[in-house]
Amino acid sequence: MKKRKEPYILVTNDDGIDSPGIFALVHALKKLGKVVVAAPDRQQSAVGHALTVSKPLRAISFHRNGEMFGYAINGTPSDSVKLAVSTLLEEKPDLVVSGINHGQNTSINILYSGTVSAATEGMLIGIPSIAVSLASYSLGADCSAAADISVEVSKKVIKNGLPKDTLLNINIPALPKNKIKGIRITRQSDSQWNDHYEKRIDPFGRNYYWFSGEYKVIDKDIETDDAALLAGYVSITPIQFKFTNNDAIAKMKFLEKRK
Repeated sequence: MKKRKEPYILVTNDDGIDSPGIFALVHALKKLGKVVVAAPDRQQSAVGHALTVSKPLRAISFHRNGEMFGYAINGTPSDSVKLAVSTLLEEKPDLVVSGINHGQNTSINILYSGTVSAATEGMLIGIPSIAVSLASYSLGADCSAAADISVEVSKKVIKNGLPKDTLLNINIPALPKNKIKGIRITRQSDSQWNDHYEKRIDPFGRNYYWFSGEYKVIDKDIETDDAALLAGYVSITPIQFKFTNNDAIAKMKFLEKRK
């Protein structure tokens, strides 16, 4: 029997190719197979599923510790996945893993997240895809537990696959691995941002505005992503992107006009 080739894994993120999270993730995933990196050359958090259409994209070899680490792309996370799969790579990856993001991507944050959007792009191309976030915004946070869990989940996804048109959004508590209570399959919570913008003045006397706000966890159900995370569990939410409100179609018939 012909021996199966090792898994081919594409890693990306939205914090930039030089972030500690992606380095920890790549190092851990090398236990599973061949890893290739294509990620933004700078911070691209909260860009959502944006694509670059008005300027040329460049893919520059990025070295870390004297070795080739991956391709640094002067675009968005979605650009990175799209460019890598369509042009840069010799074959289609078996898995796309986006992360490890610094800061959780739960509830409404999924909509804005570049981390989740990169995994979404992989899913749209037809590749099993995972987004991984650590619930700490500190770049000095220990990513070892998140990296180990990423490997654990990735191994199972490579073996079992994922449902069609579905990606996994994984959020991991910022705790030592022995303090994490387990893994729960969750749904997206109803938490919200109370947004506001701080008005400031630059050195030339001109006004500018800095986004701020407070995140409110509303849903306390342990089966939701935020509540599970706060309780010390890893939250894994299966995500799909089909926006039609099927329940509203019949109610909107009054808008129809036909000849």
